[in-house]
Amino acid sequence: MPWRETSVMEERLRFVARLLEGEGMSEVCCSFGISRKTGYKIFNRYRDEGLEALTDRSRRPVRYANQLPEPVEAMIVRLKKDKPHWGARKIRELLVKRLAGDVRVPARSTVHAVLDRYGLVSQARKRNRANKAVGTPLSAPLDPNDLWCADFKGEFKLGDGRYCYPLTVTDQASRYLLCCEAFESTRERGVFEAFHRLFDERGLPDAIRSDNGLPFASPNGLSNLSKLSAWWLRLGIALERIRPGHPQENGRHERMHLTLKKEATRPPGRNILQQQARFDAFISEFNTERPHEALAMKAPADIYTPSARTYQGLPQISYPFHDKEALVTSCGRICIHRKKINISTVMAGHRLGLKEVDDGIWLVSFMHYDLGYIDLEQRTLQTIDNPFGTRLSPMS
Repeated sequence: MPWRETSVMEERLRFVARLLEGEGMSEVCCSFGISRKTGYKIFNRYRDEGLEALTDRSRRPVRYANQLPEPVEAMIVRLKKDKPHWGARKIRELLVKRLAGDVRVPARSTVHAVLDRYGLVSQARKRNRANKAVGTPLSAPLDPNDLWCADFKGEFKLGDGRYCYPLTVTDQASRYLLCCEAFESTRERGVFEAFHRLFDERGLPDAIRSDNGLPFASPNGLSNLSKLSAWWLRLGIALERIRPGHPQENGRHERMHLTLKKEATRPPGRNILQQQARFDAFISEFNTERPHEALAMKAPADIYTPSARTYQGLPQISYPFHDKEALVTSCGRICIHRKKINISTVMAGHRLGLKEVDDGIWLVSFMHYDLGYIDLEQRTLQTIDNPFGTRLSPMS
């Protein structure tokens, strides 16, 4: 049995007592449900330190990272308040002069950590401690192609036992169902190909709204970007993301899913090809025959027209107002002043703009969006919360 939570001290006493009475270590450890390694650790501690060794020991660390003598911390805080616009590097140089060799001068990163602990670091430069998905402001489109909505309808099993994952894309203003394609998985490559065909056929929208899941967003990517959404940005398509747990923010699209489920998946097709044929028939009826009350009983095809923004591949981008440009390598890094900085593999092949905003602190931008700050000394990227919160005009 494992230790009883009510009295760990008592259990340890019983454990040691049985050993002192002559029982074997293996037998006693088996009785208490612990390993021999743990048993010997407890018994040896008892032999070395007595009964006090059987009490719970504090797990408080002996020392904390970046811990300095109180007078030194106080001096750092005082210097920052005297020079509020100075960064950690300049504050450290003042420390060198004030301490004059009497005390070891802390590293710049330690000075920065002290300032952060006292709330003296700009919020824009603070590390985003939780790469948590958040929503963006949502637009109210008036015309076709102002906003497309994309999602994967929930998977369902086909007659042959395989699962089907339908990718759906609609035009928000006209309700036009642009795409309903049956996939055997949600892998990014197939979705890329589907949107490539869609852009070739229908042109580019001003924005695309999606949830925060793969492949539209990545929980581990820079600013939750995926390779797909980074591609959209490169094409001048703005991102709109609903808040996690709020599917009603994509209500029109979800309502279409209900109709799709009733009319095209019950019963399901025998295989993926038969299911795609059902989806194709549904698209035709939904767009050209089915009247919509919100459209004054018109069909979506009566309103929708292709976008005037034709797809012509990835445009070249430049950063005339930045100090440098850097190409993200296939392993997700850039090189600046001979230092390699990890950015994100989702940005591989894209060019970023870099602008020095403080000594050793560089602003990182992609297109019109500021993504975060690079600290050259620490070789880290500190992201900015929700850089896609403001809708920008599409690129020409």
